[in-house]
Amino acid sequence: MATEPAAEPRPSDPASGPHRTNAAGPSTVPPGALLIIGLLIGAAFVVILNETVMANALHQLMADLGVDERAGQWLTTAFMLTMAVVIPLSGWVIQRFSTRSVFIAAMSLFSAGTLLALIAPVFGVLLLARVVQASGTAVMMPLLMTTILNLVPVHRRGSAMGMIGIVISLAPALGPTASGVILSVFGTWRAIFAVMLPIGLIALAMGWWKLVNVNQPSHNRLDVVTLPLAALGFGGLVYSLSQLGESGGGGLPLWLSLPIGVLGLLAFVARQYQLQRTTGTPLLDLRTFTHRRFALGVTVMVIGFGALMGIAILLPLHLQGPVGLSPLAAGLIVLPGGLLMGLSGPLVGSAFDKFGPRVLAIPGLLMLSGGLFTFSRTTLETPIGLYVGTYTVMTVGLSLLFTPMFTTALNDLPPHLYPHGSAWLGSMQQVGGAAGIALLVTISSTVAASAGDPNSVAAQSAGFETAMTVAACLALVALPLVVAMGRYVPAQQPDTPPIAH
Repeated sequence: MATEPAAEPRPSDPASGPHRTNAAGPSTVPPGALLIIGLLIGAAFVVILNETVMANALHQLMADLGVDERAGQWLTTAFMLTMAVVIPLSGWVIQRFSTRSVFIAAMSLFSAGTLLALIAPVFGVLLLARVVQASGTAVMMPLLMTTILNLVPVHRRGSAMGMIGIVISLAPALGPTASGVILSVFGTWRAIFAVMLPIGLIALAMGWWKLVNVNQPSHNRLDVVTLPLAALGFGGLVYSLSQLGESGGGGLPLWLSLPIGVLGLLAFVARQYQLQRTTGTPLLDLRTFTHRRFALGVTVMVIGFGALMGIAILLPLHLQGPVGLSPLAAGLIVLPGGLLMGLSGPLVGSAFDKFGPRVLAIPGLLMLSGGLFTFSRTTLETPIGLYVGTYTVMTVGLSLLFTPMFTTALNDLPPHLYPHGSAWLGSMQQVGGAAGIALLVTISSTVAASAGDPNSVAAQSAGFETAMTVAACLALVALPLVVAMGRYVPAQQPDTPPIAH
């Protein structure tokens, strides 16, 4: 990787070649930008909430549609697979089409998928509906991040990116709680989609009415060879990790799917490198990783997101299994932490603008690791209040970690790499989430199986405790990466043209 001076984040490098620009970013927030960002944040919150909203509905859904647990789990696996395949394409989509067109297409797909899920007569139709939903969801976060980078000056991006923390942190955390409340009130899993559909349609209507373009669409051609390689690489890797997390069974065997994913990803990287040297328009630009702080920030985000998704799966299983709580009670335990994690995002962003990433991220990692280690020492006699407090401490730590990391990572890029950086960040989050789930669930199930009866309370508790210990140790691995980012020096950037209509 290229060596850079210790100060950070520095002003973005001037673009070169066919992407050359005279402005690296705005010095003030343009008029109308807050409305645009607000619309995108609201829509992104809805679609990301949908990613985890099925958590507490699976048991009822399986009984209603007559499928087993392995088939039911495909509602989550298929969603993650679609996200992993579509997100790499989002960088090209955001550059090729106008902001308004991308938003309308994304929310239309999400709303259509939600309607299809609401009326799905059989499981296969419901599975297709989740794929359609995920196709719209995958574009929203890269679109939101790229828009903020184009509209907000570098010295205020922490505050703006802190709002994204509400989406990344609060929406997935509220999913299980929201589904638990809806199920307790309406008594049917279809009510989840009935509640989400009008919200999605309102967001679509508001975007159609109010949203304007903040970009100048390019005419870059889509490389047809890249698409199947992206599907095989990112999709195969996420599928293999998901299968590992589900302890195998059904579908392609791991010994076949994992090599397909790895080889597909290697071929994808080689193709992008070739396109960089010839046409200059790769689907995902590898030059983002020549920027040291981007590479470090993405790596730390992968570790943090893996921990978040792993605990999001294991903690409800532990609370509803050995601890013996209802789905609603298990959801309410994580609610305070999820709320605080999301709502603290803007405050963390403002602090980032003043102090930089290390002052926030290092305590955040220590809080994350400490929370995970505390979970590893819980017993069946542990008070419920300790679960609530520990999860809250852990999620605040993640909030202190996420906003500084993705803001520092994207600040390190020149403007023409913003869409590629956002897409890489989203893609690697999906891989990190799948890897976190696979690793922690596999450790938990392996330890439980070795303890005798894997369905016994003692065996399941032992598996959960071991998985939390491993997660706590992995969180500490990110500490030297954060330290390596260097000290913080505030930066200013020159003006850019006003918002295009």
